Amino acid sequence: MRLYAPAKINLDLRVLGRREDRFHEVRTILQTIALRDVVVVAARRGPFTVRSRMPAMPKDRDNLVWVAGAALWRALERSGTPNGIAVTISKRIPSEAGLGGASSDAATTLRGLARLWAPEAADAVVREVAAIVGSDVPFFLEGGTVLATGRGEQTRRLAPLRKHWVVLAVPAFGISTPRAYHWWDTSKRPSTTAIAAPRKWRQRLDLLCNDLEQPVVARHPEIGDMVSRLLASGAESAAMSGSGSSVFGLFSSHTVAVAARRRVRCGGWRTWLTQTVGRSECARLAAPSRID
Repeated sequence: MRLYAPAKINLDLRVLGRREDRFHEVRTILQTIALRDVVVVAARRGPFTVRSRMPAMPKDRDNLVWVAGAALWRALERSGTPNGIAVTISKRIPSEAGLGGASSDAATTLRGLARLWAPEAADAVVREVAAIVGSDVPFFLEGGTVLATGRGEQTRRLAPLRKHWVVLAVPAFGISTPRAYHWWDTSKRPSTTAIAAPRKWRQRLDLLCNDLEQPVVARHPEIGDMVSRLLASGAESAAMSGSGSSVFGLFSSHTVAVAARRRVRCGGWRTWLTQTVGRSECARLAAPSRID
């Protein structure tokens, strides 16, 4: 089966504090975009394997896809270690960029494995496994525009954001999620009562923000510079996505977005022009195509 794993951006991200389990309580608006990896799930003899042509991507037990497969195997009460499946991932989503590539790959693989291993299993089983595997994984089973709370695993569907063009800019370096949250923990954060996006945020995209951006920009000011460049190029909203290091700008006009991408290009940064993707489009992409 060939499946598609879309990236995401955080339209808004508020960090509400550190929890007793050492995760952080968050309130974030997530949005899928058209940039995506390709995941091929194939039946084969032998142990469960995960491979990619990208040398930096972890293989097998070190990959979140393998962790997801093993968790589903146990949830289905199968003995031993997973076997009979090979997963091959063609990566387009940059890693350590706040775009959710690993989580999306894991969620997409869970859907494929469920069809092969237990087509009769309830969706609730897959969702329970997703919540165990990673904070963003449940969102990628949903897609579209979603409010995520808790550590990110509790999701609620929102009315879809109207179509926007997205200019993505990713520097040569990545930022790990634990490091970004550690910087937030140790930064002098201004007190605020605005712990959630404004109710009419669709009409005021400029009011959306990312609480992790300030402590990350303190270490990497070029990220803040890129946000400013996108805003100066006509973006309705621009921010760092998730824990970074990617930056995005939202545009209603394709023409303005194309021009903005040209204007913000600079040495050491890769750029993409993509667009937001709604839940129905995510569902269409989630439907597997058979490979003979």
